Amino acid sequence: MSQIVVPFRGEHGKQRLDAPAEVKSQLALAMLGDVLTAAVLVGRTVLVSSDEEASALAEELGAETVADPGGGQGAAVAAGLAALGEGTVLVVNADLPCVVPHDLRTLAGAAELGAVGLVEAEDGTTNALALPRAELFAPLYGAASAARFRDHFAVEGVTAISAAIPNLADDVDTLDDLRRVGFRAGPRTQAALGRVLRP
Repeated sequence: MSQIVVPFRGEHGKQRLDAPAEVKSQLALAMLGDVLTAAVLVGRTVLVSSDEEASALAEELGAETVADPGGGQGAAVAAGLAALGEGTVLVVNADLPCVVPHDLRTLAGAAELGAVGLVEAEDGTTNALALPRAELFAPLYGAASAARFRDHFAVEGVTAISAAIPNLADDVDTLDDLRRVGFRAGPRTQAALGRVLRP
């Protein structure tokens, strides 16, 4: 069974969402809720965040919380990985509201075979990783991170498989992104979006 790390920036995340701060917070928490709901059905799930509402949501859904040490997404993921035991691990971004358990199990298949599974967003960033062991992780997030991750894993002598999983490739940065994913999004995201777009 895979272990899963989900980093979440809280009120400092989703800066590109063209909405008031309160709305951005609601949408970010809703997307996180849908990601955690899928994750806890697949394996032990660790949220990395210092956001109190996010931590309460994680507890409600059956996930653990590790405090975000600061220093960006890479440092957050490293803190989550440090809390886990041996075995395969998934790293999944919190803005993937369409994800379902089957997507995560599919991604985990690469790591279970000793390879790395990598899901790249349309803009070249990295939405999710499946690692056969936590020690393979490196904090390489940011613009064009998918290419840097591939290079890193090649140096480590591990095959990186590009996983074409639409629900993991579809991240959300703007309200237009949310409208685009529409009814594919999980129930918490759909409910939050409905409140935001209500006439």
